[in-house]
Amino acid sequence: MAIPNNHVLSGLSTRRELCVHSLPATVFKHSAIKFSKLGHHSLNLQLPRINRKTSFCGVSFNVIRAKTTSVQEVLPPPLTSTSPPPSLFDGTTRLYISYKCPYAQRVWIARNCKGVQDKIELVPIDLQDRPSWYKEKVYPSNKVPSLEHNNEVRGESLDLIKYIDTHFEGPSLFPSGLAKEFAEELLSYTDTFYKTIVSSFKGEDTEAGTAFDYIETALSKYDDGPFFLGQFSLVDIAYAPFIERFEPFLMDVKNYDIKLGRPKLATWIEGINNIDGYRITRSDPKELVESYKNRFLAKP
Repeated sequence: MAIPNNHVLSGLSTRRELCVHSLPATVFKHSAIKFSKLGHHSLNLQLPRINRKTSFCGVSFNVIRAKTTSVQEVLPPPLTSTSPPPSLFDGTTRLYISYKCPYAQRVWIARNCKGVQDKIELVPIDLQDRPSWYKEKVYPSNKVPSLEHNNEVRGESLDLIKYIDTHFEGPSLFPSGLAKEFAEELLSYTDTFYKTIVSSFKGEDTEAGTAFDYIETALSKYDDGPFFLGQFSLVDIAYAPFIERFEPFLMDVKNYDIKLGRPKLATWIEGINNIDGYRITRSDPKELVESYKNRFLAKP
């Protein structure tokens, strides 16, 4: 099917996302991670604690959870190089993802937690055997996630979770005022968080523990719920796929419990696992550990 001339590609920012292709096994040095118990001081986390006992953005935590259970979804199989394209740009809103990609998982969670599973169709892609039409007709960057909506295709996971929150019905997942400023600070730290932890896998001289200490400090700001802003928000969605992977991998490979000495993080992990819209996107922890071992610890 021909693509209309008004097809617009937007959201091609310079932020690096890793779900471009399946990464080959690479040899890295096996040195111990330095897990400092010192706090992370490079970013300002000295704002006063804010005690908010009212509902977040007018929506209680229980309402958000109830919304995500409104649609029981059968997940489609990933499309491969032999799969024909859907009827592109026919008015259907499509979210192109990989079930194994943490960046795509962010947007998948946001879709679920907005309760718009019936408004946004999932189109999973097999990244190891991806169809050529995806790059040629949908998203020239050939990455996931991307969102086909109103004859436009947008990418970059942090942009997309905000886009879904503002352009679709359902509970608001992003705050205003002082909470918004803090939320933006936390979102901007996600790349640093990821790179700090992953560099420790490679044996680079980094203090990986400071990244988890930063999270613990951030989770101490609000006391009206277990999440970064007290109530569940896009910030939790941004971090969840990566902590989901780091926790079992570090326990298996380094015998390091990221929750030890970090009660706020432990409570957050328990809370996020009770969010229906997140829980249905989770992968088998054993598979995640093996995937990370193949990526970061494999021998030639």
